[in-house]
Amino acid sequence: MMKSSCELTRRNFVQSMAGLAISSAVLAGSKGKSPSTSPKNWTLACRDNLLQLTKKPDCWSAMKELGVTGVEVDINPTMICPALYHPDKTYNLSPASGVQDLKNDLDENGLAITSFLMHNRLDERLDEELIWTEKLVKAAQMLGVKIIRIDVVPRRIKREDFLPFAIKACKQLCDIAKGTSIRYAIENHGNTTNDPVFLEKLFDGVGSEHLGLTLDTANFYWYGHPLNDLYAIFERFAPKAFHTHCKSIRYPEDKKNVRRKMGWEYGKYCCPIYEGDIDFKKVIAILQRAGYNGDLCVEDESLGKLPEGERVEAVKKEVALLKKLRESA
Repeated sequence: MMKSSCELTRRNFVQSMAGLAISSAVLAGSKGKSPSTSPKNWTLACRDNLLQLTKKPDCWSAMKELGVTGVEVDINPTMICPALYHPDKTYNLSPASGVQDLKNDLDENGLAITSFLMHNRLDERLDEELIWTEKLVKAAQMLGVKIIRIDVVPRRIKREDFLPFAIKACKQLCDIAKGTSIRYAIENHGNTTNDPVFLEKLFDGVGSEHLGLTLDTANFYWYGHPLNDLYAIFERFAPKAFHTHCKSIRYPEDKKNVRRKMGWEYGKYCCPIYEGDIDFKKVIAILQRAGYNGDLCVEDESLGKLPEGERVEAVKKEVALLKKLRESA
C-alpha cells in the first residue's frame, strides 16, 4: 500500500459528503435499479483464494463446504484462473473450449461466478490491459458473468496527476463493454479510490453505466475514515455498487471515530465480520434501499492470525451471518 498524498480534513470530508449525497437518487435511477430489490435474491459468495482452506479435492466441493453458491474468480493476463482447482484440469479461458469446460462444471454443480477479479496495471501497460479486457469480456458473456472487478490505482503516474489518465482509461474499458451486460466494478482500496472525492470525479468524468464500484466495506475504514462516517460513504456509493467485498476491522474504542493514519495497525486489528466494528445489518439495508442486486462476497484478510484448524469455520460463520442478515432484511 502507498501513503496517501491528499487526505481530506474532517470538515472537508463532511462538506463533500453532504454535496455528494444530493445526486444519489439520480444515480440510482440511471442504473435502472428498483428500491424493492430483495436481499434474499443476493448471491452469497467468497473470494476464490479461500477455497483451498477447506482441503476439499476441488473448488466446487470447497464452495459447498463453505456454504456459498457464488465465487469471485481471480484471472491473470494469460486467461488462467489460478485459484480454481481440480485434480484433473486447469481452468484456462483462452480457448473457447476452456470457457465451455468451466461453464459445464458450474452448471453441473449448480454454482456461479459472481465476478472476475483483474489485477490491473493500467498506467504501466494500457494497451495490453485493453487486449486482456476484450478477451475477458467475451469469456464473461459466454459464462453469464456480468461483473468484472478492476483496479484503478496509480503505479507509474503520480497520484495528483492520475485522475485524467484514469478517466480516459476507464472510458476505453467501457467502450469494450458497449452493447453488453458487462459492468466494471472499481474496488475502493489503496491511497486513491478510498477517497470519495476522487471516486466521484472519476465516475462523473467517465459517465458510463458500465462503470461502478466493488464496495469493500473495510477498505474505507482502513483508509482512516471514522466509523460514524462510513455509513454516509456507503449511502453515497451504494447506487454505484455492482459487487461487494465483505470484511471488517475491530479498532480500539479510542480509535474508532477519529481520523487515523491510512492503514493504521490493519494487520493487528483486521478480523472476521462477526467480530468487527462494521454493522452489516446497516450495510445490507443501505444496499437494499439503493436497489442493489449483486452478491455478498466474503473476503477475510485476518485468517492468518487464526490457527489453521479454525480458519474454515471462521469463513463458514461469516457466510452464515450474511445469510441470516440477508434473509431477515
